[in-house]
Order: sequence, then C-alpha cells, then structure tokens
Amino acid sequence: MTAAFRAVRARISAVLVLLALAGVGWWWTAEQATGMDSGPWSPLGSPGWFLVVWTVMMAAMMLPSVAPTVALYARMTRTRPLLPVVFTTGYLSVWVAAGVLALALAAAASAVPGDVLTWDRSGRPLTIATLLLAALYEFTPWKNACLGRCRSPLGFLMGTWRDGWQGAGVMGAKLGAWCLGCCWALMAALFALGLMNLVWMGSVAALIALEKLLPWRRTAMSITAVVLVGLAVVIILAPHAIPGTTMMPTAPMG
Repeated sequence: MTAAFRAVRARISAVLVLLALAGVGWWWTAEQATGMDSGPWSPLGSPGWFLVVWTVMMAAMMLPSVAPTVALYARMTRTRPLLPVVFTTGYLSVWVAAGVLALALAAAASAVPGDVLTWDRSGRPLTIATLLLAALYEFTPWKNACLGRCRSPLGFLMGTWRDGWQGAGVMGAKLGAWCLGCCWALMAALFALGLMNLVWMGSVAALIALEKLLPWRRTAMSITAVVLVGLAVVIILAPHAIPGTTMMPTAPMG
C-alpha cells in the first residue's frame, strides 16, 4: 500500500466519519424536537438538557462544513489516527462554551419581568433586529477575516500547527474560535427564529456550508445577507407567512 493511497484513505475515512456523526446528530435532534415548542426565542429548558442538545446540534450543523479541514489534518497525522478525534473534540468544545454563554443570556432575559420575549411584545421586533444585525455582519471585516480562516484548511493548519495530543486539542479549539467568530450572528438568528425548528436549523446549516465551501466567498456572503434581510421583511409585512414557526412560545424545551 503506497503512502499516497494511505493518505487518500485517511481523508476519505475522516469525511465519512464526520458525515455519519452529523447524520446521527440530525436524527437525534429531530427526535428531541418532536412535540416541543420551536417558536422564536423558545425557552431553553434545564441547563444540562440544553447543553446536551446544543452539543449534538452543533455537531450536526457544523461537522459537514468543517470536514475538509479535519480530513486534511487526518492526512497530515495519518500515523496517529486518534489525533483527528482530539482535534474535533477541541473544535466542539468552543461551541459548548458558546452554549453556556447562551444559557447565561437566557437566564438574564428570563429575570426581566413580564415575558418580554413573547411575540406580541418584544419578540417580533427583536427577531427582526437580530436578522438585520446578522445580515449587516456579513459585510464586516471581522466576518471576512474569520471566514477566510475557515475556508483555508491548509493555511489554517500550517499557521497554527502543534504536535501531540495537546496540540491537536488546541488547534481544534482555535478553529472552533474562528468558526464561532464567523457564525455567531447566524446562530443568533437561529435563536430568534426558533432554535429547535428543523426548518431553520437546516436553513442556517445550509448557509454556513455555502459560505465555507462555495468557491465564490463574496457571493456566498451576499446570498446569506439577502436571505436574512428577506426573512426580516417577511416578518415585518406578513409574520404568519413564516413556515414552521410558532409565534407564541409557551412551554420550555425539554
């Protein structure tokens, strides 16, 4: 077996494993979402339950778009096949930290009296503002810089390379940090539209993959911005035309 063949096999294996994990994540999330409130600004439920669901959701949504980087890392470390697992774990740990931050923000919002996030009070204008903010972020230098790192697997790995187990975890966490910087506004839009709504989960995941994998970066970012602005306009003019959305959140998730 030649070295070239082993390298190709390592990359293909890494991609297939990540896609399989993403598929399991989508299936499990769909099971959890059945019968739950999936409207805008849905309550997050208990911290433990939310963090488990959030981690699986992030694996389902983010692993397909990060697969090229993990596959290249697997090729570069093919003599140590467990290092890509550590790399991916480091990547997901950043998204777990983002989930903890989301819990803290949700707790702060729930402390405000009067159910301010219900649709007939502040929920609708806050959703519109979040979508427009996410669209605006697409044209900022911060978004461009973060997306550039995410779209260049070889450049990222060569610029942050560290050997060993700890190095794999640190490199994965750094990639997760760049990815968070790239996608935080889209995730905020997901919370605004309905976190456990599979329509919006799939839509946001598709936009993330489009931005990271489409050869024309500016075009992909513009498409994302147009979609977000379009959703904001629909909510302004015909809010009940938004598909798959409960307009009045009631019971918490979980």
